[in-house]
Amino acid sequence: MAWRGRSSLSIRDRGGSHLNDRWKSILPIIASIACGWIGWSGEVLLLPFAVVFPLLWAMAPSRTIAALVAAGYFLVASRGLPQGVANFYATDLWPGLALWVTASASFVMVHAVFWKPHGGDASGRKGTDAARAVRYLMVMVLMALPPFGITGWAHPLAAAGVLFPGWGWWGLLAMATGLTVMTTRFWPAAAIILGGLWLWSAASWTGPRLPDAWMGVDLEQAHNLGRDGSLTYHRDLIATMRRRIAAHPDTHVVVLPESALGFWTPTVARVWQEGLRGSDITVIAGAAVIDPRGYDNVMVAISADAAKVLYHERMPVPGSMWQPWLQWTGRGGGAQADFFGNPAVEVDGFKVGPLICYEQLIVWPVLQSMLHAPEVIVAVGNGWWTENTSIVAIQKASSVAWARLFGLPVVMAFNT
Repeated sequence: MAWRGRSSLSIRDRGGSHLNDRWKSILPIIASIACGWIGWSGEVLLLPFAVVFPLLWAMAPSRTIAALVAAGYFLVASRGLPQGVANFYATDLWPGLALWVTASASFVMVHAVFWKPHGGDASGRKGTDAARAVRYLMVMVLMALPPFGITGWAHPLAAAGVLFPGWGWWGLLAMATGLTVMTTRFWPAAAIILGGLWLWSAASWTGPRLPDAWMGVDLEQAHNLGRDGSLTYHRDLIATMRRRIAAHPDTHVVVLPESALGFWTPTVARVWQEGLRGSDITVIAGAAVIDPRGYDNVMVAISADAAKVLYHERMPVPGSMWQPWLQWTGRGGGAQADFFGNPAVEVDGFKVGPLICYEQLIVWPVLQSMLHAPEVIVAVGNGWWTENTSIVAIQKASSVAWARLFGLPVVMAFNT
């Protein structure tokens, strides 16, 4: 009887142990889904929820669970992609789902490869802490820079603008330090400090200001924006712009959304210059420049006296716009990526950090522009295809967070 009692107790212990192990595997995945959903909801003050992700990744009991934690966080943070692709191609959800899962592959792979199991004894734990912190630092860098950074959405570093507004590069360093500490046994101290900074920032939060005499003009032309190349379209757009700024006679620079001008041609340039005749207004607007290899997604600057291409997009949307395999096979086509080109431009005496659409979701275009000490950020997008998703809201929240980190004004113009 005693033997049978001990056996039953042993079985119950093993059963309880298996149950605990199961929950240790499930809870980090559930929590990563929650912090990805909340942090990347499109509300800038909720971005710090992403700070929890490195802790959940580090707590994973196995490499497989670490990969699932990364997948849960990333897929939920980018949950608008399947519907957005379906809207863009006027098709069902399957192509969007395929792209969604494919895009997550690099994020999941990097986090799975660099995950490190917990150590055993105290001295081993100390070494493991340091190793895990270094590994997560490497993950942050890899997911911020090409090639992995091409799909490096939902990067926790973006929360730096909420936790350390105005700190600039020191704030970025503090954020990186806090994220690495979250992967060690000292995470409670890091969580308390970062949580306190979050509460303080939320209580005193003010959005980034507009620079004097600048204005962003949002449009609601859906998929029709820029697709009508007629003179009537351009004259109507000029009239719309003039009506928007009529109440602000001190405006000197007007920003229009991505793709607002359609194909950039000498004729389009002349029409806009004529429309601006007699004013001192400079218009920054999105357009496309066609060449035999494909096209460039650009910003142009137009005044009554001059018109020029101002900026070539460094990172167009992979898959739908940037299709490098067309170049590799000699077919040509798709948007060209300028990667590290023209990170800062000058408009009306201001040094500008330009960001077009997708560049607002990833890290290196922002930081490359900040290296050139711009005086204003200009963020434009054409988000008609994001209907019923939070993609545009996330783009705006990310742009605002980066602007607040570096204490810069930001001008945004989106089409929906």
